[in-house]
Amino acid sequence: MNKITLILGGARSGKSSYAEKLAAETGLPVTYIATAQVNDDEFQQRIALHQQSRPAHWKTVETHHQLAESLLTETNANTCIIVDCLTLWLAQCICPDCVPAEHVENTAQFWQEARKDFLAALPNCSGNIILVSNEVGMGIVPLGAINRQFQDEQGRLNQAIAQLAHEVVFIAAGLPLKLKGA
Repeated sequence: MNKITLILGGARSGKSSYAEKLAAETGLPVTYIATAQVNDDEFQQRIALHQQSRPAHWKTVETHHQLAESLLTETNANTCIIVDCLTLWLAQCICPDCVPAEHVENTAQFWQEARKDFLAALPNCSGNIILVSNEVGMGIVPLGAINRQFQDEQGRLNQAIAQLAHEVVFIAAGLPLKLKGA
């Protein structure tokens, strides 16, 4: 049996802190699946702050593309998994500068396969799964094709996960609003 929780919100809304609080409350060993690729010094500093906020005994697994594989490898009935965050994972799967070299020519196919594998893996995972994702559809339609593709795909991914999730929570200003679940 598994429990899937999706945590949505804007940038700096408190999503990660809320996910970490939920994970700690389970009393289970926690594995933190971090999806970010480091591209510059400022982003490295952001990642370091995230790392410092987590308990030292939590396991960290870094994965940039093969999220389904990492999730299936790490889950078991007596574990809590945090995936932080799906937004960076998506961006890295559609951006030609971030995908593995062999997929640069067809990032759309690479993303569709990664998405399909991830959504198929979720119901087959055991334990507690906490997924962190940005809600990016509350603003205007962005300029630029890749930006619109990102916004569209993020919205579709969040909707698909919300259908599978037992709980969905929206975070604004650090405050949780339950959208689905007990």
